[in-house]
Amino acid sequence: MDRLRQRADFLAVANGARANSAAFVVLGRLRDDDGPTRVGFTVTKKNGTATERNRIRRRLRELVKRLNVIPMRPHHDYVLVGRRAALHRDFATMLDDLRQALLRLDRQGSKTGQSVFERSGTPVRARKTRPRHDGASRNPN
Repeated sequence: MDRLRQRADFLAVANGARANSAAFVVLGRLRDDDGPTRVGFTVTKKNGTATERNRIRRRLRELVKRLNVIPMRPHHDYVLVGRRAALHRDFATMLDDLRQALLRLDRQGSKTGQSVFERSGTPVRARKTRPRHDGASRNPN
């Protein structure tokens, strides 16, 4: 299992399927290549200080290490988006939550007879654009 590290890969997974949990959100997407399963982790600044965010990220990485790889499909990318509840939630409960979230990702597509990752052209959510904070305008003229 490899790690996602490029921003473009994270953005591609953001348009895939999602399953929510109390401590994290799992995003998943089928890739076109034959590479191994890749997993990425992200925690936003609204979840606390750098120390707290790093602790959440470490707990999420340990979840994936201890998880049986069977629920994760080959040729897929997954991103775990940490929430503040991951700081104090029981680790065994979080492990069960991750297993259930991965099963929900698969079941979302079973209603139509195909995996949710096999659907194409239908983004799950639209990406919002944020204004620039540096005071510069997009048009230099």
